[in-house]
Amino acid sequence: MTNLEEALGKIDVLAADASPAAPSNAALDAEINEQFAGAVVRKDLVKAVRGNAVVPSYVLEYLLGQYAASDDEATIQAGIESVRKILANHYVNRNEHMLVKSVIRDKGRHRIIDKVTVTLNEKADVHEAEFENLQIRNVIIDDLTVKRNPKLLVGGVWCICDIEYLHSEEQGGVPWVLGSLKPIQVAGVDVDHYYEARKAFTTDEWIDLLMQSIGLNPDQFNERGKLIALTRLIPFVERNYNMVELGPKGTGKSHTFSEFSPNGILISGGEVTLAKLFVNNASGRIGLVGYWDCIAFDEFAANKRTDQNLVNVMKNYLANKTFSRGTSIFGAEASMVFIGNTTHTVPYMLKHSDLFDELPDAYRDPAWLDRIHHYIPGWEVAPIRSEMFSTGYGFVVDYLAEVLRAKRSEDFADRYKDYFTLDNSISTRDQEGIRKTFSGLMKLIHPSGSATEDEVRTLLEFAIEGRKRVKDSILRIDPTMRDTPIQFRYSDAAGSWREVKTLEEMQYPQLYLREWDAAIDADEAADAATMTAPPSVPGSVTASSAEGSELPSAPPTEELEEGHRDFVAGQHGVSYENLLLPYLRGASVITITDPYIRAPHQGRNLADLLSLLAVAKDDAEEIDVLLVTSEETKDEFKASQIVMLKSIRDASAAVGIRMNVRFDESIHDRRIETDHGWRIDLGKGLDIWQKPSDNQFDFARGRQEFRRIRQAFSVHYVRV
Repeated sequence: MTNLEEALGKIDVLAADASPAAPSNAALDAEINEQFAGAVVRKDLVKAVRGNAVVPSYVLEYLLGQYAASDDEATIQAGIESVRKILANHYVNRNEHMLVKSVIRDKGRHRIIDKVTVTLNEKADVHEAEFENLQIRNVIIDDLTVKRNPKLLVGGVWCICDIEYLHSEEQGGVPWVLGSLKPIQVAGVDVDHYYEARKAFTTDEWIDLLMQSIGLNPDQFNERGKLIALTRLIPFVERNYNMVELGPKGTGKSHTFSEFSPNGILISGGEVTLAKLFVNNASGRIGLVGYWDCIAFDEFAANKRTDQNLVNVMKNYLANKTFSRGTSIFGAEASMVFIGNTTHTVPYMLKHSDLFDELPDAYRDPAWLDRIHHYIPGWEVAPIRSEMFSTGYGFVVDYLAEVLRAKRSEDFADRYKDYFTLDNSISTRDQEGIRKTFSGLMKLIHPSGSATEDEVRTLLEFAIEGRKRVKDSILRIDPTMRDTPIQFRYSDAAGSWREVKTLEEMQYPQLYLREWDAAIDADEAADAATMTAPPSVPGSVTASSAEGSELPSAPPTEELEEGHRDFVAGQHGVSYENLLLPYLRGASVITITDPYIRAPHQGRNLADLLSLLAVAKDDAEEIDVLLVTSEETKDEFKASQIVMLKSIRDASAAVGIRMNVRFDESIHDRRIETDHGWRIDLGKGLDIWQKPSDNQFDFARGRQEFRRIRQAFSVHYVRV
């Protein structure tokens, strides 16, 4: 017996889910290569050369930029082979460190690619290097090299190094000698050429180029999705920018911060200390904020152990860009990003708490939250799939990282004032959040600072929405901040005002706009839902968009009875809605036991049932579903089953159905059990219909009632 997580760990999900890549935009790729020759690379090459090298993408792209930065196929293939040879000969695989050490000893000198961290040995008054994968330490490194590369002292840097072997009879002596060290990063960029080349692209083309540069296929994202993805880059281009992203697992929240730039560092939220982040009182050495452009805290919501002193110092830093330790006051420019997973749906959080519900209690302090400039709605981001990765050309990420770093000293925060004016009720801190987000997006999309009125409007509204999401959650937490009403709106040159709302505010008005002091119970929420129907929004689930069928409404209350129903082959008019839903409605925990959820049509049946449960429940409630099934026995189909179940789980979680899967090879019976007293024995399980015809317009494809029963079966309803 195992569960879905264990099964997922045994396969490459993206490889198993791979589908033919959509053709890249050839015209755009040609323009990219013409304007940025030598500074771009085809993004799918990273996977081609990675092999078993566990290195960030920017390291691989640095090498590809040296050997395969071309649109000539022969040059690309030769470059790929060169990079593969370099990795094979010089990258240190952690489990082969003894072999590499032996090679260094035999040759006397050998070049390696490894992550290097430096510490100061106060007793010996020397700097010493530690090589992560090679697993050697106490290697003397000269002070000048450390001074030129201070990041070696905090977090470590990927480098190309020459290591020499010189055995010493001296007790405690280290035989390793550092011959040379070169950090993996571009030497410099021509920002003026960057500005000039930008003129050759339309705004949409430039956004697509940026999307491809961070490894994403722009064809898989709408305009809003692209803005959300690019917002993750703002901390690299804007000084002291504070951002939160909370959302479901598997949406690529941490990818940008771990893979994109050598100027950022991703750390576990639970691993950070006051000394590591800010300054070590004992040594006086500045921490991470003094050396990195962006510090991202991964799994931040899962960190329940917090240091209140750290919270307090961080609070001051987020607001004032300074921190004090002992008698000294320090300043720094590092932006901070807080990433975490949500376990509840948006309507659930809106009804029972707020959008910061997942954060540790110490960080749900309104004063701390008020320092956050923007909240990325991670629940709007689709789980990462293979087709979402780019196959087109994009900047070598190290090149783009250096351009963004060069633009950190610029300020585009006031560029919207040529067209628009913010409402006077918006506080100074709220305005700062809006302005910094707007400035960052302008630097990314319009690096010269020039944009049309409509382009400025789009970025300004998105910036306002992200800060409003922060402020509205703070108002739920702290009643004392509600005394001064705020209108998140702006006016144009003609004096016309436009109010900005968050997407969740438009989608769930009955939950978002509830009275502050009134806790809405289930009945009140239902009443509010009937009084105020949410407007249609892109991506929302509505009756008209549900697989060609109307969503089931709650039937008049009726007394359910025990008994059984018999069905014969060829019969139609049978659906989960009339067969199962009446007995499942109102349950909060449901166990589905069916050994055959393997083939795509069986997965479709399961998804149909879960979607019925989702629309039959209150938006703000959640249902736990446990699927007990058996694992596919044929190896060639096993990975497809695992990926299918993961996809169903991800889709269900987005609408408040929390599905877990347990594999059990001993089961034979097929049944559904609920926590409110019913067991439904299914003679044939969920797979009861004949396969629909190949006619894509066959009504049976969209409505179960038009499908014919495959074999005779019975269903028993038992009260337990």
